[in-house]
Amino acid sequence: MTAQRQEANQMGAKPHFRPGIMWIALVLLAGFGAPGVGWLAGSGPVALATTTERVVTNRYSGLAIEGYDPLAYFVDARPEVGLPDFEAVEWSAVWRFTNEGNRASFVAHPEVYAPQYGGYDPVDLARGITVAGSPMFWTVAGQRLYLFAREETRDAFAANPAPYAKEATLRWPSLEDQLAQ
Repeated sequence: MTAQRQEANQMGAKPHFRPGIMWIALVLLAGFGAPGVGWLAGSGPVALATTTERVVTNRYSGLAIEGYDPLAYFVDARPEVGLPDFEAVEWSAVWRFTNEGNRASFVAHPEVYAPQYGGYDPVDLARGITVAGSPMFWTVAGQRLYLFAREETRDAFAANPAPYAKEATLRWPSLEDQLAQ
């Protein structure tokens, strides 16, 4: 601190107005009201449309569900990271598997083993927004795999899946069309 500022502080001078700080604060606050940005209870700001893909994929690797084996949720009842030796391409995404049997089953019936709604959170879809699901928050209900963005949405869905699945299924076609644009 310079001698002048030390002296001013000791004499009770008011701090200087700093317009640069004000502009940064205004830009940050304005950003939270921008289209495509919203607030979810207790989670802070989130992007409402997290991707423009019909299937949630890693934008850098092209891997669906972050490289986790979709059949492991059914067979092992837990997420398992797939291996590069066992890959398949479906719906413009690369899917990985832990073994050849899982890969072959998926290739034969991807509509059965792939996450429903392209891996988007069905609770958020039921609310009319697309939020990518995480391979860590999942459930198998009605012999189908569902991924969720948050533990809370997974728990709500698991407690009573029928109304969420019904509403998500009704909204999914129009939301899916929007994702493709």
